[in-house]
Amino acid sequence: MKIAILGEALIDFKSTGELAFQGFVGGSSLNVATASSRLGQATTFLTQISTDLFGARLLDHMRQNQIDVSNVLKTDAHSTLAFVEERGGQAHYSFMGTLAADTLYNPQPRPVLPINLQFMQFGSISLLSEPTSSSITEIVANHRERLTVVFDPNCRPTLTPDLAGYKLKLEAWLKLTHLVKVSDQDLGWLEPDKTLQQVANDWLSKGPKAVIVTKGEHGSVLFRAGKQNLEIETPKVTVIDTVGAGDTFTAGLMVGLLEHGHTNSAQLETHSDEIWLSVMRFAAVSAAINCTRAGANPPTRDEVRQFQNQ
Repeated sequence: MKIAILGEALIDFKSTGELAFQGFVGGSSLNVATASSRLGQATTFLTQISTDLFGARLLDHMRQNQIDVSNVLKTDAHSTLAFVEERGGQAHYSFMGTLAADTLYNPQPRPVLPINLQFMQFGSISLLSEPTSSSITEIVANHRERLTVVFDPNCRPTLTPDLAGYKLKLEAWLKLTHLVKVSDQDLGWLEPDKTLQQVANDWLSKGPKAVIVTKGEHGSVLFRAGKQNLEIETPKVTVIDTVGAGDTFTAGLMVGLLEHGHTNSAQLETHSDEIWLSVMRFAAVSAAINCTRAGANPPTRDEVRQFQNQ
């Protein structure tokens, strides 16, 4: 087992026009787990799902995608449902998740994960509800000394009325993190009066060794303390749906780093520019392929290879 993902698993209902919606298995965290597994790395998922019909679909999806479910808990609480609509090239969400299964995640005792684990990733709406937020934060803290922690805030402003309170918690999550992946859309909400460079410098001073900002069709940029920024372009594809693109990019970063021999968080500062550029391009291609189909539907490793060989 190389990668552990902590967070939500839910059903996305994608707008097909007016008030018609089509359901897809989703949730940022489950999307990352699915992408990591499809891209070829053994992945375990830590979450809680419902025993309702949606929970059964979620479990089937995990098993079909070879995601390890030994750390998945079950409860009679209902599944979270998210309604998604594309506006101006951005995904907008409405959630039905109060007292839902994934928001009540509170394993006792806390799980201890395999010694051969290399990456742990967390973030998104799983950090907006208790007891899930505290549970995930504690599990990450218990493991951060022996693996590389990846954090994606994946902000949802409609679910976060207290921005000041969220930013206080963000400080604690950054201290646990080695690698941050964040979108420019998130940063526009979190720090509207700061440049990407200013935010990256601030975050790098709090603990992370690297910050990667994705900018949709305008590429992505890597920030590291004391080193030049590295930028890549977004591959050109016909976009059908952007849902899950950022999650697939996050998975691509972890898988790409593993394929370049990554074994510990200290290497985030010593990887060459060539390795970083290769990893970012791999993540970008993976995300681009996801955008060519409806719903979060990450590519397999073979699909990425075929795209790169075109």
